[in-house]
Amino acid sequence: MWPNSSPFSIPLFLSFFFFFFFFLFVCSFHGITGHNIVHETCKKCAQNDPNISHNFCVTSLQADAKSQCANLGELGMISMKLTRENVTKTRSYIKDLLKKKKLDPFMRVCLHDCFDLYSDAVPTLKQAMKDYKAKQYEDANIGVSSVVDACTTCEDGFKENQGAVSPLTKRNYDAFQLSVISLSIINMLK
Repeated sequence: MWPNSSPFSIPLFLSFFFFFFFFLFVCSFHGITGHNIVHETCKKCAQNDPNISHNFCVTSLQADAKSQCANLGELGMISMKLTRENVTKTRSYIKDLLKKKKLDPFMRVCLHDCFDLYSDAVPTLKQAMKDYKAKQYEDANIGVSSVVDACTTCEDGFKENQGAVSPLTKRNYDAFQLSVISLSIINMLK
């Protein structure tokens, strides 16, 4: 026994020691599980829909720290939140582009159309998230599907004029990917 120590200090020390290692074990096990569920979910998403990039899915979902401890339902909400964030930022980006005075008339029309599409997508996604939380997966599916249509329609608008280059290609692609990931997860939960 250590000098000047009570008979309870060693068991107390051991209790803290074991608790600490138990905590580390549980956290590391849960982290591995979270890592696996993201990869497994993205693998299933990519297998079920050829439009989904497995790497994009994994990278996107893992960008949210909560994904490491999430179940499938929570991953669905994470993907919908990521979609909403992307759509909101894309709408703001389009608004900034429209402020430029020297825009080609065709580009201005396309950007206005995209702005309207993304403006409609924001409240649609908010409602889809409410439907998702209420486990009304069909309604959530319809809302998220309209976002897929919005980003595709936006991108296609620029292709109507030969030689026009969309300044939104990457943003439309990201919105599309995030939306189809959400749809895939919704369909897994049905």
